[in-house]
Amino acid sequence: MSWIEALAALLVIVNVALVAGRSVWNYPFALAAVAVYAVVFAEARLYSDALLQGFFFAVNIYGWASWTRNRAAAGELVVERLPAAARARWAIGCVGATIGWGLLMHRYTDAAYPWWDAAIAITSIAAQTLQARRAIESWWLWIAVDCAAVPLYAAKQLWFTTGVYVVLLLLSVIGLIDWMRARRRQAAAAA
Repeated sequence: MSWIEALAALLVIVNVALVAGRSVWNYPFALAAVAVYAVVFAEARLYSDALLQGFFFAVNIYGWASWTRNRAAAGELVVERLPAAARARWAIGCVGATIGWGLLMHRYTDAAYPWWDAAIAITSIAAQTLQARRAIESWWLWIAVDCAAVPLYAAKQLWFTTGVYVVLLLLSVIGLIDWMRARRRQAAAAA
């Protein structure tokens, strides 16, 4: 356990707590957290997770702009729901990308857990992208990521990060519940 891992963990917890409450102020914490976690994961040879932080940085900038525009236009953050066909495309895309990325990490790096790490990375990409688009399905993916990440980070003895993902699992469930309530309120108001 290091102070840099503890700092990253704290930043992520604040970030996700703010996301669960649909606060646009989650984004400054997100940008700082992914920058710090890039270093933590690279040192642990979890290369998929390390590279993922660069993607998160970019998508968090996009999300910040998207959420800000949406809140300005609607007065609150509008929660979206994907149609069934879109959910199926996202699922198929995640499976295909996980196989492809896992194969690359397995064959061309000394990654500690290439397949497990790839599945977490790819699912995180989908979840973060959907969250930037305000899709409620992002929370289901985050719950899956959290459930998979806890044992992986424990296996790598990243104890702060393991603890963070336990907290993130709880926050993801809270976020899902809050976003489902908001979606129902918004649908009722639109009817």
